[in-house]
Amino acid sequence: MTARTPAANPLASFRVRLICAVLVFVAAITLYLSTLAPTVTLVDSGELMLAAKTLGVAHPPGFPLYVLLTHLFTWLPIGSVATRVNFASALFAALATAMLTLVVAEMLLSIDALPFPTDKSPKAGRKTRKQSPAEARSDHHASRIERLVIYTAPCLMAGLLFAGSRTLWSYATITEVYTLNTLLITVIFFLMFGWRRRILEERIKSGKAKRGGHIHSRHDRWLDGAALVFGLAMGVHHVSVAVTLPAFALLVLATEGWAFFTSRRLLKAALFGFAGLAIYLYLPLAASARPLMNWGDPRTLEKIWWHVTGKQYQVFLEFSPEIIGRQFKVFLTLIGREFSSGWLPLALLMAMTGLVALFKRDRTLFWCFVLVALFDLAWALNYEIAEDKDAYYLPIFLTLAMAAGYAVMWMTNRLRATRVPMRIVISITIIVALLVPAIAVASNFGFNNRHRYFIARDYLENMLQTIAPNGLLLTDDWQVYSPLLYLREVEGIRKDVVAIDIQQLRRSWYYDYLNTAYPEMLAAARDKVDAFLEDLRHWEQDPKLYERDLMLNERINTRFYDMIEAFVTNQAASAPVYITSNIATNAQGQNHELTEWLRKTYDIAPRGLVFQVTDKGNLTEPAEIQLQTRGLNDGTLQFADDDVVKLKVLPVYVVMLTNRGLYLAAYGRHDRAVAAFKDALEINPNYKPAEQGLNESLRALRKNESAK
Repeated sequence: MTARTPAANPLASFRVRLICAVLVFVAAITLYLSTLAPTVTLVDSGELMLAAKTLGVAHPPGFPLYVLLTHLFTWLPIGSVATRVNFASALFAALATAMLTLVVAEMLLSIDALPFPTDKSPKAGRKTRKQSPAEARSDHHASRIERLVIYTAPCLMAGLLFAGSRTLWSYATITEVYTLNTLLITVIFFLMFGWRRRILEERIKSGKAKRGGHIHSRHDRWLDGAALVFGLAMGVHHVSVAVTLPAFALLVLATEGWAFFTSRRLLKAALFGFAGLAIYLYLPLAASARPLMNWGDPRTLEKIWWHVTGKQYQVFLEFSPEIIGRQFKVFLTLIGREFSSGWLPLALLMAMTGLVALFKRDRTLFWCFVLVALFDLAWALNYEIAEDKDAYYLPIFLTLAMAAGYAVMWMTNRLRATRVPMRIVISITIIVALLVPAIAVASNFGFNNRHRYFIARDYLENMLQTIAPNGLLLTDDWQVYSPLLYLREVEGIRKDVVAIDIQQLRRSWYYDYLNTAYPEMLAAARDKVDAFLEDLRHWEQDPKLYERDLMLNERINTRFYDMIEAFVTNQAASAPVYITSNIATNAQGQNHELTEWLRKTYDIAPRGLVFQVTDKGNLTEPAEIQLQTRGLNDGTLQFADDDVVKLKVLPVYVVMLTNRGLYLAAYGRHDRAVAAFKDALEINPNYKPAEQGLNESLRALRKNESAK
């Protein structure tokens, strides 16, 4: 059995590995800070900011470790709370890329600790390739600098490539849990690879190929550390972490054999894992303090279990060939654009090359990467959710970056085995190591540059400017309600507005928040609220009972809408009522009964980006509005077709501007109507209702001119 001596591999020096990690970290954090969103963004950003600021409970599974860590960032003396929590994402992501550099270094060191392919001896374990004379001469005569480039280039390339990847970078600039999750996964990889590498080196030193035993248990602090971090990582986005467990189990099996799984070493590692899982004790402790954001109110064992297992989201998890096929198409789109434009998949080709090379050189690592991909796909393809689907594939993207890094080593070794001069080999290695990440950065910069991302803030402020003092806003649009939670509860903006998320009204925990934020509104409709809560709590215990019993199902729905109607009726007596466009135009959706009642009982008129609910016959001409749309359609930001801005925000602007134009035209104010239609068409030039309205108003203006 032979192996390269540690002196031949510069990565054996901790100092070299640390310098590589620092270089990648500096590059990544510089990139992320220059593209960081300056304020609250869409999807879960506002809700997570509120949970972090108030030490609350976020949506399932609660993300206790994330909330605790980001709470510390809310105390930083820089910018707004939103900026501080966004910065936390950037820091976690940059650390993840630095850790990935160390992971690849451990991977290369462990591969070097494997039997070197010089003979066909039984000790080598399988038939292997003899080193060519040219490769041997290259190893012998390479200078220290040349060896440094050869071994550090794969580490640097993998770290920089992951830093410039579409998904990690996108979450590094906003408030979300996924960069911390990715950091912890890379730490687990680092500790597991470090554990394996030390055991392999131990065997070489001792000259014994036997696996297991007390000789290797001295290195179990690495394994125990990995188990502890695994438990802690389960306190962030647990499913994305859990999919890596089979791969790590295989790594342990291949390194120490089946005996490990019947030993005390496994029990000790499991205890460390459960110690990390104790982070979930935060949930009942936080909930008992009654924070503003107390999603699920997980104070009892039952509610803790519901929250941690994401009971309310399990409806999205369904095994169906149709869903799998649809989600697989989404996955292909995501992976095709992850590291470059679809027409230049150089990074993916490198990753595939690296996987093939790993299959030949270290099948344990190859199958580890394959298992991560298979288990990640197994659950993600069956989970039909839209907004942050790309984040669920981060474990796959992580392994692809590692495989691409190994491809650089394979390529360099192939070149060294030829007659190509060493200086050319080094030049090619440096070019590839820098070019592939540069392509990723160039391809993704336009989509991930969020330094002028005021979309969510402008969206809410545009709505709020047309809402009268103490007005009631009903919505079931999370892109409205989540950032509004932050603006209202953290920055104190328009706390007079009574904002209700109709979707959350179907959750009993939400009424604690409403009692705190709007006690007068709930007190005025107490009988209706209590009647609905009686059914709601029973439904949460046994929803299938309400599916089976049509009378119970009808009763809970009736009580639900009676309660909302009471909110509207009571509020309309003292202040205006407003609804978002998805409620006003909802003819067949989940809450269509509410829309039908509103339209039958009241008149509905467009007011900016919302509709005002008024008494019949009290319609008035809308006032002039000035919409602020920084980055929305001025070319400073780019949005993919599946971006939430394109899918859920831009359509609201287009629809509401068009409705404003139609409403003004009905009042004969065609000059103002034309301006509204043009604004709508500037955002979406192909929107037919706006185009038709514009033509009709222009004809009316020409007719009026000719009549004069």
